[in-house]
Formats: sequence, structure tokens, C-alpha cells
Amino acid sequence: MAHVALPSKIAALFFISLLPAHGHAAQPAEAIFGGGCFWCMEEAFEKLPGVTDVVSGYSGGKTSSPSYDEVSTGKSGHVEVVRVRYNPELVSYQKLLEHFWVNVDPTVSNRQFCDIGEQYRSVIYTINREQKQAAQKSKDDLIKSGKFSKIYTTVEEAQAFYVAEDYHQDFYKKNPLRYKYYKTTCGRQNRLNELWGTKNP
Repeated sequence: MAHVALPSKIAALFFISLLPAHGHAAQPAEAIFGGGCFWCMEEAFEKLPGVTDVVSGYSGGKTSSPSYDEVSTGKSGHVEVVRVRYNPELVSYQKLLEHFWVNVDPTVSNRQFCDIGEQYRSVIYTINREQKQAAQKSKDDLIKSGKFSKIYTTVEEAQAFYVAEDYHQDFYKKNPLRYKYYKTTCGRQNRLNELWGTKNP
């Protein structure tokens, strides 16, 4: 069979099409977690490699567009949460779950550390079936480990997420002294160390 030479431009395009694709950024994924004070959860997740954005907000309540004053009373039914956006090529949802657990106290109901009320409960809000299965398995595995006698953290389907007021966003960066004082006096880090030891970041 005679060899037919392809025009140079066509040949170049032909061979390029055979090469593996590179440089295509993965679509960002989202996850929503409640672990008490969203200032602290924002700090915890922003330090995790592969996380691209963390926003403090409210979810799970009975009203739309709640304010901090409404949520803090506990009457609106919302929970302080963080919405985590991440690159799944750099960090998996499973890794986010592992990071979540070591940043909460799952042994208490309707509170986290010094913050008391349903609005501070620990919860994993799942966005799709895959997240639901992974989150439930991570909780079941923790229960089976026997590390804690009871776990109060819930796994629930995600509801509307409302972005918190601007002054709550990146609070730990914008108000480092106030944040450090709050976190220390609330006993958060000491309790996490008691629960998780060297695993706690």
C-alpha cells in the first residue's frame, strides 16, 4: 500500500490529538460541615492542601437569609457551617471527612466546646449520594472502632446554604488576637488534643 504523506498542518493536528490531554483543571467540588464555631472550622479547612475556598455560613434552618443574630438565638433552626470548595485531584472527599472528625467533638449533643445550642451541633451535610455513603461509612467506622461510647454527629442531606456576614469571613486572619483569645478560652484545642491526640492538626 502506498504511503500517503499528510500535509504538515494536518499531520501535526493528527498527532496532537493522539496525545493525552494536559492542563485541564478539575471542576471544583463542594462539601458542607458543621463543627461549632465556623471561625474555627474555616481555619481548619483552609490549611488543608487542595482546599481552594472556605466560606462561613448557615444551613439547615426554617427561614431564608438568616442573620447571625437570628441563628445565635437557636430559634431559627440553622447551624453554623462552612462550605468547603476543593480540587478533587488534590484532596479527596474522604480526606475532608478525616479532617472534619479530628476538628470536632463528636461525643456531645447540640454543642461544641464552650458553644452551647443546636446551632453549634456537629453535622455532615451531604450534597449527593456518593458523599452520603462516604460520610455514613466514616461515621460507622468510627463507631466500630470503639473509640467513643456514643457519637452525636449526624449525617444529613444538604439544605440551602446562606453566606454569613462579611465580618465572619476569614475572622481568624482579620482578628488574630480576638480569635486566639476565643479559641483558647473556649477550650477547643485542649479538648481536641484530648480526643484525638497527635492526629489533631
